[in-house]
Order: sequence, then structure tokens, then C-alpha cells
Amino acid sequence: MNQDAVISNYIASAQKVLAGINRESIGKAITLIEETYCAGKALFIFGNGGSAATSSHLAEDLSKGCACKGKPALKAMSLTDNTPLLTALSNDFSYDAVFEKQLEIIFSPGDAVLAISASGNSRNVLNGVRFAREQGGRVISLTGFDGGKLLSLSDANIHVPFNEFGLVEDIHLLLGHIIMTCMKKFIELY
Repeated sequence: MNQDAVISNYIASAQKVLAGINRESIGKAITLIEETYCAGKALFIFGNGGSAATSSHLAEDLSKGCACKGKPALKAMSLTDNTPLLTALSNDFSYDAVFEKQLEIIFSPGDAVLAISASGNSRNVLNGVRFAREQGGRVISLTGFDGGKLLSLSDANIHVPFNEFGLVEDIHLLLGHIIMTCMKKFIELY
């Protein structure tokens, strides 16, 4: 195995995919989060596997990383972080219901969700998104591959046009940092 070739190929692929991401879609997603913040509403973030880790990371970044003295905090929460609740809901209902059932407890009209799914077809993510939409919530999503069903259920979607989970998840994390950086500047000036 030629490690240098593998490393170079991965970096080149990441650069090419990043260059192809629609910047207007990033701006639209950020605008929806800004509107959620200005309304004093909450942003609930969720996904599976690597997307669950990104969900946790992004919730922390948006809550603490955007904190500005004298300004209200952005209410961002990851629905992937309460393991006892996730397992209880999985056991009592099904894993397909873990995000929807959490949203039934805490979601209010005007809140928003940020759904993360590389495939765009995770049933539990789609169920959570459908619930949020039914309650009058806005849906922001990060997808990969062809966008899956999540693409059409989203008010704002940032699509990573690539067909490998690792690179899509890497770029989703990078997009989270872009969102956080923009939100921090927005809150500072708010």
C-alpha cells in the first residue's frame, strides 16, 4: 500500500467536493438558524453514527462556542446525547421513533431541527423531521450521496455531493464549524 497516494487522494477528493458545495445553501441554512435565534426558539440536532457525533459537536459549538456576554444564548440541543432516553425509546417504541418521541416532549411551534444524514434516508431522522414539519417547525439538513428523502423534506439543505460516508461526515463537521463561526458573528452584532 502506498500511504502517500491514499493520503493525497483523500485530500484531493475533499478539496474537490468542498469546492462543489453550493454556498447559497450554506447561507440559507444559516439564515434559518438566525431566524430561530431571533425568535428565541430552540434548534434540535440529530443523526446516527458519525452524524450523531457531529450532532453532539455542533450543539456544543452553537451553545457555548457562540456565547457572547450580555446576549441570549442560542438554544441548541443534540437529541443523540441522552443514552438512557435513546435506549428506553428504542425498547418501548422502536429505534425508528427515537428522535420523533423526544421531539414530542420538547418541541414547540417555531423551533427548528437540524437533521444530519449522509444517505438522507435514515428512518429515525426522517420521522423526526416529519414530526417537526407537522408542528410548524423548520427543517435544516446536511446530506451526502444523492440527498435521499431528506432533501425534499428540508427548508434548507446543504448537500455534500459524494458517495463515501467518511468524507461526507468530515465535510459535515467542517460545515458545522462554518455555521458556528457565522452564528457567533451574528450574535455578537445582534
